[in-house]
Amino acid sequence: MTAEGARAPAPAASTVQEILDGLPGAAVFLVPVRRAGGDVVDLRIAAASPDALDIGGRRGRELVGLRVLETYPAVRGTDLWQGYLHALESRSRYDGEPFECEETLAGVPRRSRFAVRAAASAGGLIVSWVRLDSGEREQRRLEMMQRLGNMGWANWDLVRSTVTWSEQVYGVVGRDPSLGPLTLDELPGHAAAGCADALADGVRRLLGDGQPIDHTFRTTTGDGGVRHVRFVAEAEADVHGTPVEVHGFFQDVTAWALAEERLIGHERTALAQQGRLAAERALAARLQHALLPLPQQSLRLAGLTVDVAYQPHQEGINVGGDWYSAIELPDGSALLVVGDVAGHGLDAVATMAQLRFTAKGMAITGTPLASILARLNTLLWHSAERAFNTATVIMARYEPAAELLTWVQAGHLPPLLLREGEARYLPSPKGVLLGATPSARYASSTVRLLPGDQLLFFTDGLVEAPGQLLDDGLARLARAATGHSGGGRFLDGVLESLVDPDTRRDDICVMHISV
Repeated sequence: MTAEGARAPAPAASTVQEILDGLPGAAVFLVPVRRAGGDVVDLRIAAASPDALDIGGRRGRELVGLRVLETYPAVRGTDLWQGYLHALESRSRYDGEPFECEETLAGVPRRSRFAVRAAASAGGLIVSWVRLDSGEREQRRLEMMQRLGNMGWANWDLVRSTVTWSEQVYGVVGRDPSLGPLTLDELPGHAAAGCADALADGVRRLLGDGQPIDHTFRTTTGDGGVRHVRFVAEAEADVHGTPVEVHGFFQDVTAWALAEERLIGHERTALAQQGRLAAERALAARLQHALLPLPQQSLRLAGLTVDVAYQPHQEGINVGGDWYSAIELPDGSALLVVGDVAGHGLDAVATMAQLRFTAKGMAITGTPLASILARLNTLLWHSAERAFNTATVIMARYEPAAELLTWVQAGHLPPLLLREGEARYLPSPKGVLLGATPSARYASSTVRLLPGDQLLFFTDGLVEAPGQLLDDGLARLARAATGHSGGGRFLDGVLESLVDPDTRRDDICVMHISV
């Protein structure tokens, strides 16, 4: 034991620091400071992760050596402090409720909201936290969408001659951020030899008559490596048809390109069919793990309870393209999406991933729902691989303050509304399936949701059955939903009533929304 005021020994602090140096997120290692009798009088930060950031702006190893009560006196006597002490003495884990913390720095009060977890380890506590400030949370969501899709957004204002790139674009194209973004005219010069001419032709058509571009080119990195970059963009024109602004994104598809090259190499060496299928299965498994939706999820979003069930018909390389998204948008509204890509296998999974992440990104930036569908349609129509590039989608945005649900659809089955024990399908606004025509137009509908209302979004696998008309399947769903609307396990009850495992032929994705 140490006297009060002396630094308590930090068992394995250097080892813990090495571990934290390799971890993302905010985490620290706390060791107890004890008085002569053994009582804990404070906790000292002995190690910190690089992303650890406190309310005072101190980051990473700048936190090492600080004491909790001495640096953050407002913590004394709180549930958080008691949770730390209990976890330390009982060698257990503490999961704290979200709390607010206020500090005055340079005369300016700052208030932040945190969620904290602590676990006893090596004589101290490993403490991790997530900052829940709204601005940082929204930025973190946008960064996460770009990171998951390995992409970055770009905008060219042709009238003001300004270019805006997200930070992720520089990493994708391998350009030093200090050099600034490239204009569209400069972009072909950044491509590797053999790729510049084709990219320049696509850019000329984009700027000349507004033809969308979806082109993959190679570029070299600073270390001499080669990166495969996909560039997708479309132009907005004035009343005379002259492009005035270009929106697009860059996506690092190096892994997919290298995987394709490896498969071609297998074919050229005349490997047996079994060997080629094994390689595809391995790639499909990795894609499924990284891209496919969770099989079951329950969320609270913008005053709604959202439960989702996703049941693929097959595993391995024949997995289908059903998907969903349910996220909170920066303005506090909720985005709810269910989609179904035609076909099965790697192409269907790849198309599903494009739609899923692109739709999320555009919704987060405030793009109207009908415009999102129009741009997704353009993306699929101009994509190089056309065999699997059609899809149906239903997409909604719920505004809790107004209790309004605005929804659009692209060739998708209508949502089922349950209100006061009765079920009815909502009339569908105009919208053809994605990828079917180059210039599709989409309309939106709005419905006010009342307390107790329930809404079902679903793919056709839920209502289709061999030898049965689609209208009969929709009628069966309405009856099943009405019969289970008043009890628990709603989705389980509906699926058990409608789905026969022996005769089903397609994936199933169903989203249950409750007010």
